[in-house]
Amino acid sequence: MAYDHNVNLSEVHAPVQANIIIRSQSGRNSGKSNTSTSNQNTASKSAISRNGQRIDIDRLTGFLQSVTRQSSSQKCARSVRLALESAGARFNSHPIAAADWGNTLQKIGYQKINLSFDRPKKGDIYIIDRNQNSRYGHIAAYSGSAWVSDYRQTGYAVYRNPNVKYTYYRIDQ
Repeated sequence: MAYDHNVNLSEVHAPVQANIIIRSQSGRNSGKSNTSTSNQNTASKSAISRNGQRIDIDRLTGFLQSVTRQSSSQKCARSVRLALESAGARFNSHPIAAADWGNTLQKIGYQKINLSFDRPKKGDIYIIDRNQNSRYGHIAAYSGSAWVSDYRQTGYAVYRNPNVKYTYYRIDQ
């Protein structure tokens, strides 16, 4: 079961001993280090924020691509937060409402830019302000092929109201 709060695993105590064995999928786990091969296989796009956090765009979009719901569960902010955390983002605290995520995104390295729905890049995030359709607003991220929040959207315009206010964010890569 997933909980919507951070857990410090070093403070978790359990009366169980766990042995973890790491095996190479390629069968080359002979104890010799082959750093050039491992560096080539693990290279991915990432951005380092002003506060030193590294956001792995490939992990972010991988999480987004795993979302398969076709309709909203009204948990868009939670879903985008989990995607960001899977990519390496760490939050001391975070807003609950989607409309309040702008400052938090900027703290982890995102920058507010002009709307770019015609040229989205992997990892782009938009926020819709509170409106008559939603008192919490909406947030979604671009997976490279679709806008995703707590479900796979058919486009960025999730409300049939042309007067909603969008704010668009992009991380430096």
